[in-house]
Amino acid sequence: MSESDPRMGYLTKKETEVKLPRPTRVKNKTPAQIQITAEQILREARERQEAEIRPPKQKITDSTELGDYRLRKRKEFEDLIRRVRWNKSVWVKYAKWEESQKDFARARSVWERALEVDYRDHTLWLKYADFEMKNKSINHARNVWDRAVELLPRVDQLWYKYIHMEEMLGNVAGARQIFERWMGWVPDQQGWLSYIKFELRYNEVERARGIFERFVDCHPKVSAWIRFAKFEMKNGDIARARDCYVRAVDKLGDDEEAEELFVAFAEFEEKCKETERARCIYKFALDHIPKGRAEEIYKKFVAFEKQYGDREGIEDAIVGKRRFQYEDEVRKNPLNYDTWFDYVRLEESGGDRQRIEDVYERAIANIPPAQEKRYWQRYIYLWINYVLFEELDAQNVDRTRDVYNLCLKMIPHEKFSFAKIWLMAAQFEIRQLNIDRARRILGSAIGMAPKDKIFKKYIEIELQLGNIERCRKLYEKYLEWSPENCYAWSKFAELERSLAETERARALFELAIDQPALDMPELLWKAYIDFEISESEYERTRALYERLLNRTKHLKVWISYAKFEASAMEEGFQDADMQESDYELKRKCLQRARAVFERALSYFRTTAPELKEERAMLLEEWLNMESSFAEIGDVELVRVKLPKKLKKRRHIETEEGPSGYEEYIDYLFPEETQTTNLKILEAAYKWKKQKISSDDD
Repeated sequence: MSESDPRMGYLTKKETEVKLPRPTRVKNKTPAQIQITAEQILREARERQEAEIRPPKQKITDSTELGDYRLRKRKEFEDLIRRVRWNKSVWVKYAKWEESQKDFARARSVWERALEVDYRDHTLWLKYADFEMKNKSINHARNVWDRAVELLPRVDQLWYKYIHMEEMLGNVAGARQIFERWMGWVPDQQGWLSYIKFELRYNEVERARGIFERFVDCHPKVSAWIRFAKFEMKNGDIARARDCYVRAVDKLGDDEEAEELFVAFAEFEEKCKETERARCIYKFALDHIPKGRAEEIYKKFVAFEKQYGDREGIEDAIVGKRRFQYEDEVRKNPLNYDTWFDYVRLEESGGDRQRIEDVYERAIANIPPAQEKRYWQRYIYLWINYVLFEELDAQNVDRTRDVYNLCLKMIPHEKFSFAKIWLMAAQFEIRQLNIDRARRILGSAIGMAPKDKIFKKYIEIELQLGNIERCRKLYEKYLEWSPENCYAWSKFAELERSLAETERARALFELAIDQPALDMPELLWKAYIDFEISESEYERTRALYERLLNRTKHLKVWISYAKFEASAMEEGFQDADMQESDYELKRKCLQRARAVFERALSYFRTTAPELKEERAMLLEEWLNMESSFAEIGDVELVRVKLPKKLKKRRHIETEEGPSGYEEYIDYLFPEETQTTNLKILEAAYKWKKQKISSDDD
């Protein structure tokens, strides 16, 4: 038997299917002639709505009906309270209804029951007391207020209403007694001020003064003391007002709101025509209040000085304002060294040594966070300015030395160093005639962070002192540290030459040019060649040029060699062993120079034919030399070898391919012209031969 058998109580699938109504087919889809809007539909629905059914107004004609009405109404309220006992509005409506029925006892009972539900709601107490006062039940009202302030002493509104009631009744003593009860709970400032105003309304100045004393003890704030002082000022007692400000400064001088106190104190003295007192107060405040909280004081002080001060006072005030601006900037970004420089210059213009040193100490305390030289380059000038100030302006030698030592200890010499600081420290000791200390400083510099400047200056100092052996040792250290330094080799050799130690100088030059790596070898070779020329060692000079040409065939070397050969006659003419005439000597020099030019030209023509521009420059120099020899020189010899300048175009190659053309100067030499002509003749002969063979065919 299947599960869908209806005899077993199961529904069949057909019976469980949900049958939806067939959708109505719209035969005519054209729009109706009369259209209707949604607004019209709503308006018609409202017009057709039936009127609200309201119960008829009931008129009570006798006491029986009144009793029935009251009973029914009370039953409704009681039922409602039973359902929503926590709803305060129900209790208030119930009590007000009883009040409207003039049944004050029942109304009072409702209020009491409401307070049993939630006595912490001060609005219930206010409405309860208002009910009693409105119905002139003063003692009942006092009872309510007493209970309210006992249970909720922190609700100021209850105290204010209670006091207001007593004051309206003329019970000033009672109101004062309530104020005293309230003050026992230490209310906020407004409560105390209300008590003071209450006493002042009845001209009780001494009582008000006593309350102010208790007020500032209870609330030791700047605003409280200022109110106290203004109270005394209003009563014409300037001495008492000043005493209030003085006591406030003693107690609250370090408070966060001290700025407001000092401004009020200064304005008070200004009103009393005590400008010097006001100025002293402003200056005292600026010295004791942190710069970040003294902005308002600076503004007031500048305005005060503009009104009452002289030129010097105004300038001091403006300097103080700028000082405040710098303090604000360095507080926001203590690593902004440009601001520190400006701040130091401002203090130096004032001339207060203590302030200047304080700013310098604060500035140098801001060490750059990273040990990289680029971050220290601006910072190190703070130290430089500091030591210069101590030495030149303060003239404190011991402090200057301490600052130098501290600076040198702070620099991480294993990563980078500053030669300027080492040299300044050494020169300072020299100015103090302490040569040994200066040598120790420079020796430490060479040992910890050797630099070119340090070696050069140390050698210069020892040379001025005439310590040649020390200079030699320093040059040796210099070359051990930097053997590729051509400047050091040249200067060392120059020192030996100045001492007439020719062989030493020559040996140094030989050692130098044998070094595997040199930073500027051309300067070293030039110095060596000039040295040999100055010693009139022409054969050695020629040998040097030949050795140099073995290393490099640069155009400048060839030209220098040729010029040397051309000018060697002037020194040679002074040689006593020379028996030849001046003319013959010049001719030999010219021949030697021509030989050098010929070698150079042969090199550029055969070995480096691509260096056409250098070859053209060489010929120009040769031509100039021939011209300088006048009738001995042969200008035509060189002129026939000069190239022609040709202006050509070539592709500009880029990563994306040719992008255009550019013009350049090319040189066409005479031998290249002959070769070109021969090629043209060969091509013509070949063409003619091909033409003859084609005609025969």
